Amino acid sequence: LLPDTTVWVKDFTHHMGDPMMVYYWSHPAFDDYPVVGVDWNAARFFCKWRTQHLNEWRTSVGLFEMPAFRLPNEAEWEYASRGGRDMAKYPWGNPYIRNTKGCLLANFKPGRGNYFDDGFAYTSPVGTYFANEYGLFDMAGNAAEWCEDAYNPASMPVVWDLNPTYYDDRVNYKIVRGGSWKDIAYYLETGTRAFEHRDSTRSSIGFRCSMTYIGRSSGYEF
Repeated sequence: LLPDTTVWVKDFTHHMGDPMMVYYWSHPAFDDYPVVGVDWNAARFFCKWRTQHLNEWRTSVGLFEMPAFRLPNEAEWEYASRGGRDMAKYPWGNPYIRNTKGCLLANFKPGRGNYFDDGFAYTSPVGTYFANEYGLFDMAGNAAEWCEDAYNPASMPVVWDLNPTYYDDRVNYKIVRGGSWKDIAYYLETGTRAFEHRDSTRSSIGFRCSMTYIGRSSGYEF
């Protein structure tokens, strides 16, 4: 299971894409960069592979199996993105895209064609920008992320607190969240929804694994 490295040619024809197609996935200089060029189906397959790989090792050393890795649903992704700040416009907690020194707070496109203003023409190493309050990096910008949900512009009426994921295999468009290096600030907002075809590969879309937490740490939150 390998990413589609041709996304760097499709997205950057006759520009800077050719070296990226050759080196982005294979060269150690990009070890700390997010994986992109993965469609929704491949992202789910990787989660299954990772689960099997982890649990085979755990059982071999006498440990119990962990719950399966999977793509987060849209509600989980937004909860993680806000980092405990329920009203946060962006994962860093305030409504501004620059800090007090004028530096951008994420890897994105602040203006038309202005990809270099944040110091990177495309993706940046994970950890370049500060994590949110949950310790999660790049919940806004850098690479947008697949969610488990099918896209429905009116999905809110068909999900509820105990069933927050909108499953529908008949729908080929899936939710993408977080915005990327090629997106404007609007797509970095914690409440902004986007979508892409499940078979699409993009140099701006990756994914993040999640896992169901069994039990709770304490009863004080109830």
